[in-house]
Amino acid sequence: MRRVVIDEPFVPDYGGACLSSLVPALRARDQATPEWLPAPAVGASQILLLVVDGLGWQQLRQHAAEAPTLAAGTGNAITSVVPTTTATALTSITTGRTPAEHGVVGYRMAVPTDVAALGGSGHGGGASATPSEVLDVLHWTTANGDARRRLPATSVQPHAPFVDGGVPAVTRAEFAATGFSAVHLNGARVVGWRVPSTLVVEAGRLLRRGEPFVYAYYDG
Repeated sequence: MRRVVIDEPFVPDYGGACLSSLVPALRARDQATPEWLPAPAVGASQILLLVVDGLGWQQLRQHAAEAPTLAAGTGNAITSVVPTTTATALTSITTGRTPAEHGVVGYRMAVPTDVAALGGSGHGGGASATPSEVLDVLHWTTANGDARRRLPATSVQPHAPFVDGGVPAVTRAEFAATGFSAVHLNGARVVGWRVPSTLVVEAGRLLRRGEPFVYAYYDG
């Protein structure tokens, strides 16, 4: 396998070709579309946004023979956000906001034990109030256990996903009721799948039904 050496660190292109700009660009109707958006997506009557967790541009280029259909797609690389974790990046994709804006700044972050201390600002990751505890974002737990009741997702991240929230999101069925899904998919119409083939079936069903925009997530 060819080794890729990067002399300089990548800096997120916030406001430009970045994951946080993707959904706003795809859902724009009355605004000029950015030049980095692939031509087939510009003005498309229907869009399926498939997020394959952990698959980056370099990995795809290095293993094009194993994923020929994906590798043959039109477009170029865009930057991720910092940090490039699932919790942070997925929330930036769905909300169209940077980590500093939506407040989910990593897998684990300090939050006040008193939810009122968050003040509804959506910047739970930067909270400095004491006493505080560490929140495991993907499991939505702290050392005191399940935090879904005493730390509602919207108290940490209040922004609606997909611009207006009313988008079908095809994801693992077991993820549907989790605190993290409430954070980055709040207001979306969650459609569960249990085996990968069902993801394809459900996405196809929604598109045939005429949905203009469908979000699908594969964690494999």
